[in-house]
Amino acid sequence: MKDLIICIGRQYGSGGRFIGKLLAEKLNIPCYDKEILTESIKKSDINVDVIENNDEVPNSMMYSVFQSNGLSINEQVFLAQFDAIRDIANKGACVIVGRCADYILEDRDNVVSIFITAPIEERIKRATEFYKFDSNKALKAIKKVDKKRREYYNYYTNRKWGEASNYDLTLNSRIGVEKCVEVIVKYVESL
Repeated sequence: MKDLIICIGRQYGSGGRFIGKLLAEKLNIPCYDKEILTESIKKSDINVDVIENNDEVPNSMMYSVFQSNGLSINEQVFLAQFDAIRDIANKGACVIVGRCADYILEDRDNVVSIFITAPIEERIKRATEFYKFDSNKALKAIKKVDKKRREYYNYYTNRKWGEASNYDLTLNSRIGVEKCVEVIVKYVESL
């Protein structure tokens, strides 16, 4: 497990980010989520605000403003994140949350890809607890963010977001964040 890279895709409100952070702590390896944006910014000449506003945003007509080299801002952000994810993976073992990391690193033998899901009721509950949304706002946020993530993933990978065959392991987080981490640890230890 010295150089193990664990990529976590997740539905909004499923606890995927929390699972990734706790898993990284348990394995004593770094966890990258929004930090990938920071790495992307360091290696590109794209404005910080542009990267943050186009993080995991699908490449639709609305966002296809061209800047340089005939690439849309979204494509430039994706490529910056692509390079950052490859660089991060080259440094050693880590957990990477989202941003098509499972696809970007699919050519490596030391990658385990995981997708975290949960029933809508659990996701609403988590969003109301952790993000302080009321249940209506939570449901709207879940639908909006999941739609963005699905379109982004599907566009850049030509795969179907959340489809079990795209991942080594798919977990339903209704068993709890800690239990999910235990299952993942047992899974990677069995490899």
